[in-house]
Amino acid sequence: MTPFRAMFPDCPPHLRDLITAEQLGLVPELTIRCDLIAPERQADALDRCDAAVLYQLRVTEDIFERHPRLKAVIYLSTGAANHIDMDAAHAREIRVRNVPGYSTRAVAEHAIGLMFCAARHVAAMDRELRQGNWRQVAGIELKGRTLGVIGLGEIGRETARLGQALGMQVVACNRSARRGPWRLVSLDELLSEADIVTLHVALTAETDGLLDRTRLARMKPGAILINVSRGRLVDEDALIAALRSGHIAHAGLDVFAREPLRGDHPFVQLDNVTLTSHSAWYTAEAAQRLFDGGFAALREELDRLAGLVAVV
Repeated sequence: MTPFRAMFPDCPPHLRDLITAEQLGLVPELTIRCDLIAPERQADALDRCDAAVLYQLRVTEDIFERHPRLKAVIYLSTGAANHIDMDAAHAREIRVRNVPGYSTRAVAEHAIGLMFCAARHVAAMDRELRQGNWRQVAGIELKGRTLGVIGLGEIGRETARLGQALGMQVVACNRSARRGPWRLVSLDELLSEADIVTLHVALTAETDGLLDRTRLARMKPGAILINVSRGRLVDEDALIAALRSGHIAHAGLDVFAREPLRGDHPFVQLDNVTLTSHSAWYTAEAAQRLFDGGFAALREELDRLAGLVAVV
């Protein structure tokens, strides 16, 4: 065991229950806190820590300055850069690692699930029945429809393969050419051709607001939009207007510009939106892969700090 200290200051209670004794045994130096609600208290818990495992806490340059012992951060996500000041970390030679690939299948299946919900009005009929109203609503079949996949990373490729297996015609756009069961097109071509558009790109300065009012208007009238990536990829005001007008028939959304979603948000009031709570990644299987990968990375970093293992 190394003499170093590690902290997981923002572990949600529902995730703590999924961490196994075997996973904990790999990193006995780790202290897990589920009781620190305020971000300030979570950040203060990093005092005198050499390494941290984080779930949602945003780490700014100020936090790095206040905790100079911190030399390694393991972010339980595929996109640490969305939560951590990477320039500040690099300037202080702090290693930042994430857990790639743990949620690929889970998120792709959730995207497909939202497509089915949108195509068959599942959420709307569920709400009606719970209010005592029996109303049959006609849907559409996915077979033969055109699925437009924006972004061909691991999750985008898996979603495209699942769509193709359902008998959909798949078109895709990506910064670089990738071969698969899809036809590569430009973003504008994809928006005009696809019956269902699904987003699978990282949030960057270039993709912030990717689907703005102009691009949403280019979508096929009556199309469905699925977003399981990042809320800010879409101009939410423009999407709300397109949903109200019927230009976009339905949206299946797991992510939002501001989370958690407010109960009075316009999305909540619209019948042609299916909402989930940023849970596309969250399956028991994905959680185990997440903790396996995250705790293994922490073990490597603690050993590196102790001079036992050189990690490239």
